[in-house]
Amino acid sequence: MSIRAHELAERLGLELSGDGNVELDGVSALSSARPGTLTFFGDNKYKKHLLTTTASVVILKEEDLVDCPVTAIVAANPYLAYAKAAQILFPQTPSDGVVHASAVIGEACDISDSVSIGPLAVIGDEVTLEEGVQVGAGCIIGDGCSLAAQTILKPGVTLLHKINIGERCLIHPGVVIGADGFGFASDNGMWEKIPQVGGVTIGNDVEIGANTTIDRGAIGNTVIEDGVKLDNLIQIAHNVRIGAHTVIAASTAVAGSTTIGSKCLIGGSVGITGHINITDNVIITGRTFVSGSIHESGSYSSSVPHDKTSSWRHNAVRFKQLDKMARQLKKLEIKKR
Repeated sequence: MSIRAHELAERLGLELSGDGNVELDGVSALSSARPGTLTFFGDNKYKKHLLTTTASVVILKEEDLVDCPVTAIVAANPYLAYAKAAQILFPQTPSDGVVHASAVIGEACDISDSVSIGPLAVIGDEVTLEEGVQVGAGCIIGDGCSLAAQTILKPGVTLLHKINIGERCLIHPGVVIGADGFGFASDNGMWEKIPQVGGVTIGNDVEIGANTTIDRGAIGNTVIEDGVKLDNLIQIAHNVRIGAHTVIAASTAVAGSTTIGSKCLIGGSVGITGHINITDNVIITGRTFVSGSIHESGSYSSSVPHDKTSSWRHNAVRFKQLDKMARQLKKLEIKKR
């Protein structure tokens, strides 16, 4: 869609500086902007791009107005304001209420007239799809699932049975929700499967990235609370609970029966062991391995930064010698006494 600068500023509730009649039809990076686009500035290392930008409107802080050669929208948090502005310029396409002729729909379903269902989608028995739900091409929704209003399944999403998803969720292609958790009992070196009889409950305003998997509970449900954002290729094991508004980046794996608090920020490729608790407002940096509970809010890291191979090899050898060195140091300290 297109919108004039003054209309956008009004909808954002922000101050406008410059020509409010310029029209916007897209967004762009600060360094490669073109007329008609919106961009933002929030980091001084990009100041040279601000000085020469050809965007029609830049969202920035008040102290940067003096360096802006074009119309500006003033915001205390330019990145957040840009996110909201981009949502206005590129709104989600609403459901058209069309059910494709090739879709298969089971018995005793409760499907709103405003739901759209794409080609080759398969809907099981006793499924509830509330108003405005969109089911993409090739999706599979198992028996007894429930999707609340305005939730969107992109093409190729699989929901096994007994999955409940809240309002305004966005589930990207390839996501699998409700597959069996990894539950086996040892029998003299062989393995007996433990039936996974729980479900998955997902709150409102949750976004789940492509090819992420969320396992069903072994007993009880796996729970993803309101506002959680999961990146691509994440593994959430059975009976995990993720607190409201926590964000997790790609390739992270969370083992079974772990509870993660609210408003946590978890980086990419993090490994989190099972049966532990992580409190609210915890930051875990990328590649960290979390092997025990975290009871205090704050930032945690455990990864080793890259180094030249020759240096890394020397340090790896020394790392294996740390215990021996510590014991020798302790003996020296005792002698000095």
